[in-house]
Amino acid sequence: MSERMKGILSPIIAIVLFLLFWEWLVWYNDWPNYKMASPSDLWPAFWKFRDLFAMYAWDTLWRTVVGLALAVVVGVAFGVVMGFSKTMRTALYPLLVGFNAVPKATVVPVVALIFVGQHDFNTVLIAFMISFFPIAVSVSIGLSTLEPEYRDILRALGASKLTVFWKIALPKTLPEFFGALKVASTLAFIGTNLMEIVEPHGRGLGHLFDSGKINADYPLMFAVLIALAVLGILLYYAVVILEKIFAGWAEREPTY
Repeated sequence: MSERMKGILSPIIAIVLFLLFWEWLVWYNDWPNYKMASPSDLWPAFWKFRDLFAMYAWDTLWRTVVGLALAVVVGVAFGVVMGFSKTMRTALYPLLVGFNAVPKATVVPVVALIFVGQHDFNTVLIAFMISFFPIAVSVSIGLSTLEPEYRDILRALGASKLTVFWKIALPKTLPEFFGALKVASTLAFIGTNLMEIVEPHGRGLGHLFDSGKINADYPLMFAVLIALAVLGILLYYAVVILEKIFAGWAEREPTY
């Protein structure tokens, strides 16, 4: 079997085994669906509310992607500043760590109160706030650990700082950047869903989850969780594709 086929089949088999184990666990414990819905309970909920799933999934996805894109821009900017300046790194790290340590569930009501009625803006903002930290840290670490020999050689050959950054620093940072982006892509969905639940405004999968909770429709609630997981997986693999395009050279085959 080729490596590409293994890469496709392995996650599919893992997901199928997980669903089978989930189904067996519910059956074995004889749990009613209001305690733990089984995978066989989810498809009817998906089909019954298929139009809402399609519409709300799009609302959640585009706001998550916009928030993640802003996190990339701001995170890379902070990472570059901290990576090339030890003073700025020392000054900004405590602020970033302190900001990231604040639970975003407590920030959501504050943001909703400050920007009343700005539903899209609030959701994008929380997605950005929860996902930019790992990007900033990874870029900062990648640039601050750049071997000085490479930089000195290029500078001795007359290369400008911009050339050093473009030819050496940026490519070296890409593996760390994409590793952080994979983490940030999942965090962004958490931020989006938090805002959609805490500030209900009739849009997004978070609103659909809240509707299921209010109506005690537990299969619908679990179906929303699965839909969020599917969107997260899709966005994750989109990042993987970008990583293969821009940083595929960094992949190493195991030697054992």
